Amino acid sequence: MKIEDHIAFTANHKNWKVGDKLLAMDDRQIAHFLAMVSNTVTLKLPEYLTEVMNVAGIMSLAEEMTEKDVWELLKTLKSPGTSRKLNPMIFEENKKLKNHLLNVAKALLTREALSKKVSINYPEGVITELKTTLIYHDEHINFTAKNGSWIVVKRLIIDNKTPMADIARILASINETAVSKIPLYGKIDLDGIRKWFGDIKKARSEAEIKTLVEKFFHIPVENYAPNEFKDHAKIYALRVALEKVGLTIDIPAKPLEKYLEKR
Repeated sequence: MKIEDHIAFTANHKNWKVGDKLLAMDDRQIAHFLAMVSNTVTLKLPEYLTEVMNVAGIMSLAEEMTEKDVWELLKTLKSPGTSRKLNPMIFEENKKLKNHLLNVAKALLTREALSKKVSINYPEGVITELKTTLIYHDEHINFTAKNGSWIVVKRLIIDNKTPMADIARILASINETAVSKIPLYGKIDLDGIRKWFGDIKKARSEAEIKTLVEKFFHIPVENYAPNEFKDHAKIYALRVALEKVGLTIDIPAKPLEKYLEKR
């Protein structure tokens, strides 16, 4: 049986029942759809971390940082002092496992803190209703894509033994896939964006971080993306800038995977 080209996302867990499917596989439409999927999973993801960390405490810590300028915020997020504040918010005693979760907590804090200062979500909004057929009666998270040689299946069937962190992991993994493909289909020049920041290898000092932030705010995104994807390009510029400081706005799937394997 031949599988048609498509991208689909469905989530059915407790009160969260949403889904959509794209069949009009135009590059622009694919990019917009993936952006909506990314928004959807990243918005929901923190709810599934509450069993392993104090998400409310992390949100409160992010709120405390809102008065800082962006450069100062980045410096604070990167500081050992912030790690020390996050450490007791992790519900794990084993040091190695705690470190995996600390990486996740740092990304969550970075995302929440920066969301008060700059746009971190794509303009497409989120999937809020069920617009396609659920192919599983069981509770689940399901993301599938086929477009030419690109084939992806990310699926988790949920039962009463499924750790909430495993749901967070699959959502983070889906986001990583979407984030990696949006530039391709949206014709965003990631290499060009990286070159814009190319004179900064690592931003460690206050002066370097200030220069990095200045370059971020003044990047001519119209040079690196079609008009309808300029907002997306700005978010990718933020990602590239954050890499220079060792930060990310994307909750990573790998540390959650390692935590779940060894817990």
